[in-house]
Order: sequence, then structure tokens, then C-alpha cells
Amino acid sequence: MPSCSPDCCLFQAVEIVKVWSEDGAGKVVEILADMTARDVCQLLVYKSHCVDDNAWTLVEHHPILGLERCLEDHELVVQVQASMSSDSKFLFRKNYAKYEFFRNPLNFFPEQMVAWCQESDGTIPQSQLLQNFLNSSSCPEIQGYLYMKEPGRKSWKKLYMFLRRSGLYFSNKGTSKEPRHLQLLSDLDDSNIFTIITGRKLHNAPTDFQFCIKPSKARGDCKEMKMLCAEDEQSRTCWMTAFRLLKYGIILYKSYSVPQHRKPNLSHFSTPVRSVSENSLVAMDFSGRTGRVIDNPVEAQSAALEEGQTWRKRSQRMNVLGSPSPLHPSSLSTVIHRTQVWFHGRIMREEAHKMIIQQGQVDGLFLLRDSQSNPKAFVLTMCHHQKIKHFQILPCEEDGQVFFSLDDSATKFTDLIHLVEFYQLNRGVLPCKLKHPCTAVAL
Repeated sequence: MPSCSPDCCLFQAVEIVKVWSEDGAGKVVEILADMTARDVCQLLVYKSHCVDDNAWTLVEHHPILGLERCLEDHELVVQVQASMSSDSKFLFRKNYAKYEFFRNPLNFFPEQMVAWCQESDGTIPQSQLLQNFLNSSSCPEIQGYLYMKEPGRKSWKKLYMFLRRSGLYFSNKGTSKEPRHLQLLSDLDDSNIFTIITGRKLHNAPTDFQFCIKPSKARGDCKEMKMLCAEDEQSRTCWMTAFRLLKYGIILYKSYSVPQHRKPNLSHFSTPVRSVSENSLVAMDFSGRTGRVIDNPVEAQSAALEEGQTWRKRSQRMNVLGSPSPLHPSSLSTVIHRTQVWFHGRIMREEAHKMIIQQGQVDGLFLLRDSQSNPKAFVLTMCHHQKIKHFQILPCEEDGQVFFSLDDSATKFTDLIHLVEFYQLNRGVLPCKLKHPCTAVAL
């Protein structure tokens, strides 16, 4: 009997996966059976020539059911695709909130919603909250009221629920935790948690903060899904984050702390460009022999304005000398921002809201867009404390030069790129610094 050649032994079947971008375009990619969601994201980052900052995700999207969820970095894409219905698809999207609970856990777990099982003496401090979620021998518990859609009916019932490692339970007698009063609603091992994206009217939901628990093997059967609704965004986020932590535990922490840069076994794949962290931008003074970081916000503001003036003078000098550029400097400053990933043109306010929510409502997530009310103005849309806020950027003219400002001309910038870079370094009149650009990549 002939022996198997090394090439034959190393052969792996290639699977076909189609991924869609937010502009509606799709790309067919060939992947190996052992490729994780993180592997596929790295491949798409490489093919799309965008920066890999570990915030890219594959989204499992079910348009008919109105559900979606971000795949965990370690999940095998082929296995997930096998459980999806024919109308479902993968989306390629940013999600800055994917691991935000590791950075700011107290923002995700309100004290009144966290409890401990009887094995604990109840003295575990909040600082050790995540350690206890990650430690399989401990028993943290999320508790609180949720609305549950009654099977086969349009009505919702308000119940007191408990999320534990063993599953999601509800009490059939008030807030009682006695075992005889608890009924298992869903386990965690064979289920996934999804956000409901169809709006409250379709399901007659009592609030906008819907989510559901769907069995992993149930492709399109609505009867097996448990549809739930929270009182507010913070409590919904708490339930959904706790579900992920209790189901996957230390695997999530490993994905967060040591990003998976394992190269998929494809000859045309190479490591993407370097990551850019939110702390990589600092104000610098190069007037001396060596560069110096500017810590003082007032000095940084002056440096930014001086840089803008220098840029303006240089542009004017180039124009006088007969620069081949077809654009006058003043006209260049009004269009140069259109090359930036954070600028989204003439999108509506509602579309800006949707993009911020989809890419994770973390502090400093932002985009710029054309103003709907003033054709010469722009709008900065950003997130702070899970709330979306809008700031109008108005043009102003000085000595024939157009400047832009969002604080009534107290701070002026030669173009929107300078404005964004300044507020990435300084909070100024904003509730926080600009940290994460809301990006839509074309595949």
C-alpha cells in the first residue's frame, strides 16, 4: 500500500465564504476549515489595505429574523456558517466595544445587578469582578428584571431573572432565589446571544433595548428563540457581556490580551500593517535638537494653531511659485477631509446614529458628516457615556482664508484634518477626546 506523501497529509479543504461590507458590496474569500474569525478579519484587512487595530469583527447577520451578533475572535468561521440559514450573511465591521469591558469593567456591571451565589460570602470587591467571571470555580451572578416575549403571543411579561454559569433562570415567585421557584430559560453552552435590530414596533416590545438567546443549531426557527427586553442600554449591555464572559471565560481574555496574529496557511497572506493605538498620537515640539512631548493642553493648542498657520503660509507660497496643484489652498482645505476614513459625507443623522451604535458605543467613537441644515457646515457625531452627541462645525473667514471651528471661533483650524487631530490630543469643549474613527471599509 503506497504511503501518503507529506503534501497529501498537509492538505486541508478550502471553504468558500462570502463577506459583505457596510456599503453593500460582497467579497468571496477562500478560507481553511481551521480559520478563526480573527484569521478571516486579518485576511480581509490585508486585502482591503486598511489598518488592523484588533477592532475588526465578523458579524453574523440574519435579515429576516432581524438579529445580529459579532463572532468571537476564536470561533471557527466554517462551523458558524454551517449553522446559518440561507438568507443569513457575514458582515465585516468595526466593533470598538468588543473588549471594552476588560478596560472599564465597572461601566459594564452596575453594582445592583451583580450578586454572588451561596458559596461566596459576598465580600468580593468590585475590583475583582472580572477575575471572578474568568475563574470557573467562582460563581458570579447577574440579576434583575427583564421583559420576556411570551411564546406564540405578542405580549411581554416582566420577570426577575438570574444569569449563572449553568444558564439563564427566571423566578416564578417575585425575586425569590429558592431552587423550587427558579425555572431554566436557556443554557449558555449551546446558545448564542444576539441583538435584535428590527426596532420595537415589529415585536411590540416595551422598550428599544431588545436582545435574544438563540440555540446554536436552530437555523431559522423563531419558536426556539428566547426574546428579551431590558429597561435601558446599560442593563442590556450588562446581560449580554455577562453571557459572553460566563460562556467563554478565559478564552476572551486571551483574545484580548494576546491578539491572535497566527497567519492563515495561505501563500498570498502576509501580516497586515502595524496597529495604531489610541495613545499613539501626542503633541510634539521639534524646535530643539530632539523632540519633546507637549503635556500642557494650552501649549498643545498653541502648537496646533501655529502648525496650521505654517501650513497655510507654505500652501500660499507654493501657489505663488506656480505649484502644479490644480487646487487653490483655500479650496484644498474644504475638500481634503474627504480622503479620511472618519468622514462620511451627506449621511443623515439617523444613519450616523446607526453607525455609532453598530461599531460599539465606547467613549470617543466619532465621525464627521456634512450638515443637513447648513450646506457650508459640518457635524461631529460622537459617543460619550453610551450617549450620542452632535457638534456643529462652522466655517469662518479671516484675511481671505477659510477656517473651521466648533467653539464659536475660539479655536480655529485650517482644515477638518487639523481639527480632528487637535481634538484627538485635547478634549477642549468636547466631553472627551476623539479616540476611535467610525470607519466603513469597501471590500
